[in-house]
This record gives sequence, structure tokens and C-alpha cells, in this order.
Amino acid sequence: MTAETAESRWARHAADGVLLDGFHALKHALRFGARVPVALATDRRSALALAEELAPDLTGTLDALLWEVPGATLTALVPRAHPTGVAALALRDPAAVAPGDGAAPFVVLDNPRNLGNVGAVVRLAAGAGAGGVLTTGDLDPWHPAAVRAGAGLHFATQVARRQVTELPDGPLFAFDPEGADLRSVAVPDGAMLAFGSERHGLSAGMRARADRLVALPMRPQVSSYNLATSVAMALYHWMAAPR
Repeated sequence: MTAETAESRWARHAADGVLLDGFHALKHALRFGARVPVALATDRRSALALAEELAPDLTGTLDALLWEVPGATLTALVPRAHPTGVAALALRDPAAVAPGDGAAPFVVLDNPRNLGNVGAVVRLAAGAGAGGVLTTGDLDPWHPAAVRAGAGLHFATQVARRQVTELPDGPLFAFDPEGADLRSVAVPDGAMLAFGSERHGLSAGMRARADRLVALPMRPQVSSYNLATSVAMALYHWMAAPR
């Protein structure tokens, strides 16, 4: 394929495609069933060698999928090209997100302000086997910066934006310093675990919607954990509980 053909294919899917920056994002998206209509590499041979080393299960798929383009072409198409020289577009599954349908909890981020944090939480949720991640507020959890921070693992779990009033009726445990110590709390099947924004904490609407306030154990005089750490602690508590 020529660079012009690759550019044309990219342009055709750019409006509805999710940008995958780098080899690892493409690897994870493919492993979890993402539809990838176009994938580019500035050095196809090096990208396939990386696949042979880190993802031999995908070598054949990538051999058929990757088109080589000049570095200038990739730079023109991708705002911040990844050091691996790989970029792709994937198509989102339009299936509805349905918290409460299974035992795994959903993580709810209440009006997050940092896209990198959103991506880090998606990565945690995917690794822990959570039901998915819901965000409230204005940030798009599928923004390229969030997908980049999530290493393509948006396709390994369910990710969507909802307003507080649109959250389902399942039990919602909101994390707040005034809540009960997490170590004394059992997370029920299908629960939602809500975390406030990095600066302002829980919104009034989320606090009112909560069925229970829960606090993370923390040494006195320490003001807070970062968002991803807080989510990791809560998900580990759920994972470690006997079933």
C-alpha cells in the first residue's frame, strides 16, 4: 500500500475512530476484540519485531494490518506520535453500558479533571476485572489523551460518560473522608464505587445519590491519595474479599 492510500483510509475513519497511540495501545485493543480498520508504522519491520517479542499472538494479525508510512506522514496525522512509531484507529462498540448486570463493581469518576487520570483508572479497571468505568461531567473518557494513558485498555472493559441522574439504581458507595473505613465494608455484587474529582471531591449530587460513604485508611496528617491510587485500593479490597 502507498502512503497516499494509507492516508485516505485514515481520513475515512478519523471522524468516528478512536486514536490508538503506540504499539502497546494497538496490542491491547486487538487482544480485546477492537475493530481496527487502519494501522500505520514508520518502520514496519521494527514494529513486527516488537510484536514477535511482546505479543507473538498478534504477529500474523499485525503483519496483515500494518501499513508503512514516512515519519512525516505519521506526524501530520497524529498530534503526538508515540516513540514506537505506531498509530491506529479503532471503532467503538455501540453496545450500551449496563452497570449492575454482574458481580464486578463499576468505577464512577465524579467530574474528573485530568484525562491522564481517567486513562490510568481505565487501565486499573481492566486489569482488576471491574465491570467498567463511568465518568460524569464534561471530560470525554474516550479522548485520545485518556486512551493513550489507558494503553488501549478501553477496549478491555466498558467506558462511558453519564450524568449523576443517569446512573442506574444499583448500590453506590462513594469515597469520602467522612465515611466508614473501607476495611470494615463488604462491597456487594454489582456495586458502583464513586470517587470525587482530584481537587474538589464528591459533588453534592453524587453525595446525595450515594447509598453509603466509605473512607480509605490513611495515616494522620496525610491529606489525600491520588485518584488512581484510591481506585486501586478500592478494587484490591474487592478482589481480595473471599467469595
